[in-house]
Amino acid sequence: MAYVDAPKDPEADSPFLEILNNPDEKKSLLLFKTPLSFAVLNKYPYNAGHSLVLPRREVQNLEQLTEEEHADFFRAVTRMAAILREALTPDGINVGINLGAAAGAGIPKHLHCHLVPRWTGDTNFMPVVGGARVLPVALEYLWENLKKFI
Repeated sequence: MAYVDAPKDPEADSPFLEILNNPDEKKSLLLFKTPLSFAVLNKYPYNAGHSLVLPRREVQNLEQLTEEEHADFFRAVTRMAAILREALTPDGINVGINLGAAAGAGIPKHLHCHLVPRWTGDTNFMPVVGGARVLPVALEYLWENLKKFI
């Protein structure tokens, strides 16, 4: 609810940039950095292990990435998917990028790729009836578990 209720300012600085400047990786949920990208746990996850991969440079669209950034970004997406499979053994992983606010990007000014681990039967009546998601694990515990695989 903190995210849902918070005022949205499309001109505000990207909260993602603050992650790279925070020396406390656990507090910022930073999982790993590459030369041109980084991965974090989503602070407002759809499912346990919901992660984001972002280019370090703030861009809105894929075509704004340099060739080097593009390669590094998708290598980081591949690495994060492998980490999630090894650490959490999901039955599948949703991988997606929302380009623009109309497509569902909550922070459209900073390109990011969502990786959402999925398990057979992980959707129940809660999202439909209650409009709520039930996560079986705390973010801090999950961060510590995933860091073991990085």
